[in-house]
Amino acid sequence: MKKQIIAIGGGGFSVEPENPLLDVYILNQSSKIKPKICFIPTASGDSSNYISSFYDFFDEQDCEPSHLSLSNPQTRDVESFILEKDIIYVGGGNTRDLLSLWEEWGLDHILKKGR
Repeated sequence: MKKQIIAIGGGGFSVEPENPLLDVYILNQSSKIKPKICFIPTASGDSSNYISSFYDFFDEQDCEPSHLSLSNPQTRDVESFILEKDIIYVGGGNTRDLLSLWEEWGLDHILKKGR
């Protein structure tokens, strides 16, 4: 499977829930029939509204949505959790805080392994 980064500066489920084209495009980049997509909302402080919006959209798509909250992680094995995903969807917000927390958790290195 090809590895790629798709960088966007807005849009998608959180800004235009009535326009699914960008998020459907992202899902279609996976070669999997039902890709595992993981939302990482660190930059928004793990906003519960942002996480809910993610599930509101992706629960209706042909995929397996999940999220990783660093303020309340669902697992102790973050590395295995992330590396089993087909798509990582990083939410917007405070990039400085995101980078600091990712470094603290080692998520920066984990994401590099998935390349």
